[in-house]
Amino acid sequence: MSVKSLAAKIFAQIIYNKTQKWVQKPIETQQKVFQNLIASADFTQFGKDHHFKEIKSYEDFAKHVPIRDYEALRPYVDRVVKGEENILWKGKPIYFAKTSGTTSGAKYIPLTQESMPFHIEAARNAILSYIHETGNADFVDGKMIFLQGSPILEEKNGIKLGRLSGIVAHFVPKYLQQNRMPSWETNCIEDWETKVDAIVEETFNENMTVISGIPSWVQMYFEKLEQKGDTLAAGEMGEAKLVGDIFKNFNLFIYGGVNYEPYRAKFENLIGRKVDSIELFPASEGFFAYQDSQKENGMLLLLNAGIFYEFVKSDEFFTDNPRRYTIGEVELNVNYVLIISTNAGLWAYNIGDTIQFTSLKPYRVIVSGRIKHYISAFGEHVIGKEVEYALKEAMENSTIRVNEFTVAPQIAPESGLPYHEWFIEFDSEASGEPENLEDFALKIDHAMRKQNSYYDDLIVGKVLRTVVISKVQKNGFQDYMKSIGKLGGQNKLPRLSNDRNIADVLKRE
Repeated sequence: MSVKSLAAKIFAQIIYNKTQKWVQKPIETQQKVFQNLIASADFTQFGKDHHFKEIKSYEDFAKHVPIRDYEALRPYVDRVVKGEENILWKGKPIYFAKTSGTTSGAKYIPLTQESMPFHIEAARNAILSYIHETGNADFVDGKMIFLQGSPILEEKNGIKLGRLSGIVAHFVPKYLQQNRMPSWETNCIEDWETKVDAIVEETFNENMTVISGIPSWVQMYFEKLEQKGDTLAAGEMGEAKLVGDIFKNFNLFIYGGVNYEPYRAKFENLIGRKVDSIELFPASEGFFAYQDSQKENGMLLLLNAGIFYEFVKSDEFFTDNPRRYTIGEVELNVNYVLIISTNAGLWAYNIGDTIQFTSLKPYRVIVSGRIKHYISAFGEHVIGKEVEYALKEAMENSTIRVNEFTVAPQIAPESGLPYHEWFIEFDSEASGEPENLEDFALKIDHAMRKQNSYYDDLIVGKVLRTVVISKVQKNGFQDYMKSIGKLGGQNKLPRLSNDRNIADVLKRE
């Protein structure tokens, strides 16, 4: 065992003990976070407008501070962007994480002196939690790659701005910098395809032990690695190489942003073996959770990370004055819209994600979808978690591999009943396509009906016909994302749409 891996194990034990202190007192921990947030911002413009000095309890807060999305909070954010101080949080932010909203144009999410450390610590603690549980620390001696946005930052009224992952790149601890890849120069490449090609060249002959990124884009990196391996093997009259052959010590995949399960079979096929994985739940607005166990389902909700959480049942969210729940009131397996108040100055803020609790001791969650990404053209209330599970179940005990997929309703077919149309890009290599597309569609449909009683009723009542699959050509989704300027990095394809905007583009291709 190296000195570095031994030190990692000792550090992992320290962080585990520290984490358990707040894990054992979840409600008290959240109450302290709440009180600190209100006390820290009572003199700000937002605090004055919402009577923070009069807030003595959570009930007072819920009374004075309505739930908002970015558009509703924008008048305050715009003042912060202009350079005004003490608007949402004390002083000015140290960064803006710039994101591209679908309805709001560019969004500027503030990152403050108080909030930034939690983004860094949470990612670090996720790895340390894995080391503590498994005892595996050998990977710290190898190279680690993080597929992310460019670290080149712009400036707006004296405040630096960029993609969150690019901002985080400036905070890599010194003890990781020698192991971290790609190089700074390669990381600064803006064009995603050019960047991935450069990363392949830089990493191909390295001892890669940890790879991290959004699964769909890591898959693109793996495929390019495999292509290079095949080319070299052909020139040397050798055997084609899998990713696991190229990186013999690669044994940990870290991901976030989307569910890994639809990609798992394809990844294992590309790698040639199973590797451990750690799921993260980061966003520009905060780092909310990470997978703390390889044995339990869900991610540990970070209750001490400068974020006060509220939860609204998703089926009540669009009603007038829906009830807001705090951590001590939540239930298992209920779909909640996640509402946050943070030490970056976001107050009762709807980030758009929906979650479900898989455990209450400790509080663990899974991301079930997006409140705006659903299908309910006929009142079926289908969410992302359901379509991902249905696809996973349909692929079980088969060689079928899926590269990417999305689902949309077809409410006006040329003939017959309406249906849900699944656009799926199968892996055409290694028997990755189903032999019978209609049989595969029925398996998906059966899995959907088991999960969603509304959908089942519509099928039984002959309001809808069973699932229809439309095959997408190889790299079709990548081409789509490129066509809308969202290829790579932190951009994710919606699993569900309640309209045909994406579907109609895919149909034309």
